[in-house]
Amino acid sequence: MMIEPTELAALGTDAYLIDVREPDEFASAHVAGALNLPLSSLPGRVGELPTDRPVHVMCLSGGRSARATAFLQSAGVDAVDVSGGITRWYGEGLPVVQGAA
Repeated sequence: MMIEPTELAALGTDAYLIDVREPDEFASAHVAGALNLPLSSLPGRVGELPTDRPVHVMCLSGGRSARATAFLQSAGVDAVDVSGGITRWYGEGLPVVQGAA
């Protein structure tokens, strides 16, 4: 399953968003409220994710989030890939936070 950045933005604070980029990438620019959960640490942290609502997954352009989404779905998480990642999010003119969360 996939969601467009504008659709995700319309959900506002109701959306649960994880960003699977590395911490330095996340610090350079991220969506407000996103949880930084690098792809490499995801297998050990699946238990921290909610099971009662969708988990939206973002990366830089969509490659890592697609892999993370597939992994999470196989683990029983209702995961949704954010189309085009933060690159597309920013390209759509949606707000980003720069600097550490």
